[in-house]
Amino acid sequence: MRAPSRPVRLLAAAAAGSLLLGVTLTGTAAATDSATPSPSGKVVFTVGMTEDIDSANPFTGIAAVSYEIFQMEYPTLTEYDAGDFHIVPGLAESWKESADHTTWTYKIRSGLTWSDGVPLTAKDAAYSFNRVISGQYERTNFGSYVDNITKAVAPDDTTLVLTVKKPSPIMEKLLVYIIPEHIWKSIDEKAVKSYPNEGTPSSPTVGSGPFTMVERKVGQFIRMQANPSFYRGKPAVDEVVFKIYKNQDALGQALKKGEIDFADSLESNVFKSLQNQPGITTLSSTYSGFNELAFNTGAALADGTPIGDGNPLLKDKALRQALGWAVDKQAMVDKILGGGGTPGSTIVPPMYASLHLDPANPSSYDPEKAKSLLDAAGYKVGADGIRADSKGNRLSFRLFGRTDSSGNNSQKAVQFLKGYLAAVGVEVKTKMVASDNLTTLIGEGKFDMFEWGWVVEPDPNYQLSTFTCANRSYKDGDSIYANLSDSFYCNPAYDALFNQQSVETDNAKRTEIVKQMQQMLYDDAPYVLTYYYDNPEAYRSDRFTGFVNQPSPKGAMLFQYGTWSYENIKPVTAETSPSPGTTIGQGTTTPAASSTNWLAIIGIGALIVVALVVGIVLGRGRNRDLGSDDDRE
Repeated sequence: MRAPSRPVRLLAAAAAGSLLLGVTLTGTAAATDSATPSPSGKVVFTVGMTEDIDSANPFTGIAAVSYEIFQMEYPTLTEYDAGDFHIVPGLAESWKESADHTTWTYKIRSGLTWSDGVPLTAKDAAYSFNRVISGQYERTNFGSYVDNITKAVAPDDTTLVLTVKKPSPIMEKLLVYIIPEHIWKSIDEKAVKSYPNEGTPSSPTVGSGPFTMVERKVGQFIRMQANPSFYRGKPAVDEVVFKIYKNQDALGQALKKGEIDFADSLESNVFKSLQNQPGITTLSSTYSGFNELAFNTGAALADGTPIGDGNPLLKDKALRQALGWAVDKQAMVDKILGGGGTPGSTIVPPMYASLHLDPANPSSYDPEKAKSLLDAAGYKVGADGIRADSKGNRLSFRLFGRTDSSGNNSQKAVQFLKGYLAAVGVEVKTKMVASDNLTTLIGEGKFDMFEWGWVVEPDPNYQLSTFTCANRSYKDGDSIYANLSDSFYCNPAYDALFNQQSVETDNAKRTEIVKQMQQMLYDDAPYVLTYYYDNPEAYRSDRFTGFVNQPSPKGAMLFQYGTWSYENIKPVTAETSPSPGTTIGQGTTTPAASSTNWLAIIGIGALIVVALVVGIVLGRGRNRDLGSDDDRE
């Protein structure tokens, strides 16, 4: 997924979108404003963030923030364990491959209902998969999961059978959201492109995850309510409100004041300001996101038809490779992330150690070598100081960044990149646009370069698919629609390797293919990865407990591959309150000062008593990492 505008966009990054969370108990904690109404007596967990979702429709949204909403509403057959990403049951209790390797059978949980009371069965799962298999628009986000699947059948209410072309290593990792057929069957291929899928107080979205949407105001907030029919039990939090803010400084101050209880993906200076604060725990968590400088390597539709207005000089691999030597990645880590990350190289982050490749012959920051390579490739410096090819075509490029990135990180990165390229004789003209507008420009091929990022799934198949020829843009009528490819990289040799890894069930052999693909991308340079980033988080440990790290022990507490923290968080009581100096999630907890809002804590305790009386209990047993368990865009 695309990283949020820290994402990763998948994504992405995330992963990192600047997010802050808090709990509001009406009449006890800090009051919310009119944008996020809190019904009396409910425990409301407020997520403040510096960007909005790009869509509430799972077939349309691509930002990591949007995926957070999707997974709160819709289940998947299996899930990633919180502790180490191994696969655990989701909607499917069990699954089995046939002896002849042509089908997979999933046992769907029985007795389930959607949030509107309609039974949830294997037929909904079959409908969801078939919709992606047969739909063009629906395949954008989920096509990589179904490329090897020919059909989905539900012979009864608890059995789903998927027929495959060949054996596949990803049949236990199909992150296709199961949607309610009785709602979506009336939304056809044309209507789905503009379908908002936004719930209202009188007509909430219909889902089967731990929460469903009940209200959204673009640019202001998204309100989610707990789903009492969720199969692992209703969460202890009655509502989660995602609230959009203008900047991180205000969110940091809110955390200090106790108006907000959790801050995710913090800008480095805000994160540092929260360290050693009374009642606050900080954690610089490991994360799976990266940022990149992406090149338009020749925009085209999936069938090869050229589109857009990209500068054709960037089709030259030698030029792209040379520019990689001009970028000071360590300086970007230090000055943009405050040291909270590492220089980037290949597209599978080091967090996934067994799959990550340290490339052969890696480039480093060496502007003199960049100049030498540009000279050798035929790009000589002109009288105006700008290089040009032998025909006089100047190295002058448009570079897009994102106005809605967290902490203005995209704006900062764009300026660094402009300076680095100017130093080697490349003219860069920058323009900042909103993330959703940038997605459109990318899809239409109307760019030369852009700065963004991805959040990478534990299985590499999805991320690898974003560089295949088939995932370039497509045309429907007179309109061009973006697919997952954003550099328009198209290499038949790469596609052949992608097809091999997608059916290789021997893990060691598949890993070698995946690493070969990473090296190929590194050498061909459709991207220059600028950095992998950490995910600085902070929360009010004197107010909230139960957060789950993914992976354990220092992974992210929100924006995971799963909803583990949302299902497990609960207000602090006298029994659960951490002792002074306690370490939580590998963070450092400072004793709360005398300014602690004891009335709020008493109110929280009272609500828990009420919750116990009415049977609103969140079992820690559902965190399967405690006996066997699973994060995500």
